[in-house]
Amino acid sequence: MNILGIDLGSTQTCAIITQKDEEGLKIIGFAKAKTNGVKKGTITNIELASKSIEEAVRNAEMMSGVHYDKVVVSISGAYTKSVDSIGVVNIPNHEIGIKEIHRAVSTAKHTANIPSGYEIIHVLPYNFKVNDLEHVDDPLGMSGSRLEVSTHIVISQESHIKNLKKAVELADLRVDNIVLSGYASSIACLDDSEKELGSVLIDMGGGICDMVVHTGNSIRYNDCLQIGSINITQDLSMALHTPLKEAEKIKLNYAALSQQPNALIQIPTMGDEKRVNEVSLDIISEVIYARTEETLMILAKILSDNRYVNSVGGGVVLTGGMTKLAGIDALAPVHFDNRSVRLATTKKDLIIGFNEIFNDPENTCAIGLCLYGAGYFTPYELDSNEKLRYKGEIENYNRQIRQESISQKEMENEIKSDFFDENLRENDTIAIQEQLDFKETKEKKSGIFKNLWDKFTNQF
Repeated sequence: MNILGIDLGSTQTCAIITQKDEEGLKIIGFAKAKTNGVKKGTITNIELASKSIEEAVRNAEMMSGVHYDKVVVSISGAYTKSVDSIGVVNIPNHEIGIKEIHRAVSTAKHTANIPSGYEIIHVLPYNFKVNDLEHVDDPLGMSGSRLEVSTHIVISQESHIKNLKKAVELADLRVDNIVLSGYASSIACLDDSEKELGSVLIDMGGGICDMVVHTGNSIRYNDCLQIGSINITQDLSMALHTPLKEAEKIKLNYAALSQQPNALIQIPTMGDEKRVNEVSLDIISEVIYARTEETLMILAKILSDNRYVNSVGGGVVLTGGMTKLAGIDALAPVHFDNRSVRLATTKKDLIIGFNEIFNDPENTCAIGLCLYGAGYFTPYELDSNEKLRYKGEIENYNRQIRQESISQKEMENEIKSDFFDENLRENDTIAIQEQLDFKETKEKKSGIFKNLWDKFTNQF
């Protein structure tokens, strides 16, 4: 199976093609394109956004040389809200299977208070209760007469989902799954200990910062701050009175939060790029530092107001392009109440591929989308198609792949065996025919010799 992950970001679109086989998941295609038609995580021009998707996917296909079987697309946190809901079902046969879990999660979906005009993206169970036994991680196979599930439901306006799907379809693609971008990043970055202890993952992108709080089996909270690294570019442009494209270059070349030596650089002037001004690196560093500090302060305030903050024992995990700013790992703990802060890229034990792709925090969401498509998600959930996804899918798929591989080898061996037997039969037929021909020839020769002898003896 080949999986295409598309992360439609505010500043760039990332497309990754991965291949799932019995050896695991490996990256075979990768490309990025400048995003147009998207601002602060929301689509403002469907046609331009579609062209950005089309360019990234086309280049990824050229690199991979294969077509994809499944398309998984991210949806920005700027589009989404969330509600919590509980589902309760009776178990007549007193044994909990996949069907019973599906009924419980579906019940939670139906009883949720979903606002009019909204659609469900994810129904994520975070706690099960069997009879009076609470905090059950996995009820599958347990005995009981009553199953209760608590869920976190991610929702988005129907119009936003339609706009996203239309942008993808205009690029001649069909969406198989839509995944919250922060959720995808958490799949790629968080390890089991961080999930179990509770962690905050913040994907600091170009236009927005997606935040998810992950505790136990699933996400308990998601939010979005519509500030990103593009705000630093805009601040530099205004402070230095230089075009945005030059401000972006300056940000990338001098992206350090610590004070730089008091050196001067020449930059083009806005409105007349042939004219240059000399600017101190200290000024550039101060502008970058001020905006980054403000962003971290706002994110910390959002987290401190959250009721799950006390259950976050695994610390704060930062990823995304904005984390490339040198010194952000030292600045962040000060604002997050001295919690442990880790800068994260994709976990290398989940996927095989190019190190430059793994080590770039800009790619964590796109890789997470591919991992989701390959079965790396919460133990149970209803996806954007309201289909129950469960952890056993991975084992089932691997068994299917192995069985198909074995069947293929058996078929090849059978063909070889049939070919060998056919050759034997053909050789035997040839040998028998040669013997018959030899006997017939011998008999003919014997008959001719006998006739000549009879004629000879009759003359005398």
